[in-house]
Amino acid sequence: MTHTPESPSPDVTPGHRLVLASQSASRRALLAAAGIEARVEVSGVDEDAVLARAEQVRGEALAPEEVALLLAQAKCEAVVPQVEDDADAWVVVGCDSVLEVDGRVFGKPGTPEVAAERWRAMRGRTGVLHSGHWLVDLRDTDPDGEAGSGATLGGVSSTTLHFADVTDEEVDAYVATGEPLHVAGAFTLEGRAAAFITRVEGDPSGVQGLSMPVLRDLLGEAGLGVHEFWG
Repeated sequence: MTHTPESPSPDVTPGHRLVLASQSASRRALLAAAGIEARVEVSGVDEDAVLARAEQVRGEALAPEEVALLLAQAKCEAVVPQVEDDADAWVVVGCDSVLEVDGRVFGKPGTPEVAAERWRAMRGRTGVLHSGHWLVDLRDTDPDGEAGSGATLGGVSSTTLHFADVTDEEVDAYVATGEPLHVAGAFTLEGRAAAFITRVEGDPSGVQGLSMPVLRDLLGEAGLGVHEFWG
């Protein structure tokens, strides 16, 4: 079914009130489909270095959901200085996703060889896609608390995925498209891999990298309504 969104109410001014600290086309498309035109700023965060420092401090590996949340926070906080003087920008949102299979964390494969190995390991099995979200409220605060909340907070969406028992031929053909090389878990729900995912338990938008329900909750904690970002 095609739904045509209503026009925004007169008191809501369209604009780039939400800054997305991610170059993911899927995340930007999710926001656009939900009526939010985001400004994109790439963080340039060294993910491996961030995780290495965190694990060195803790003295052990992070849980998969902790990895997703930590990287989302790092990306968000890296972008804040780039846009904090922009009066039009209300919030910065950073996101990161990782796939968990049997307790192991899988991010972006990067090469065809790794992507093929991942798919041969997870076909016919179940995994959990964790998407971390971090939000910073950029609005100026005042003593009465009528403006910005000063919030800096996060949340994680975890969705269970059932993968089809795909053939070697299918794996090779999929990897050859290049689609899985630079996405978490080596698949995209909205792309060619949709034929290889037999069931989704949880939030589909979280699998695409940005859970709209989690975003709504985080905005609510900052004293904002998601409708205030509709353009």
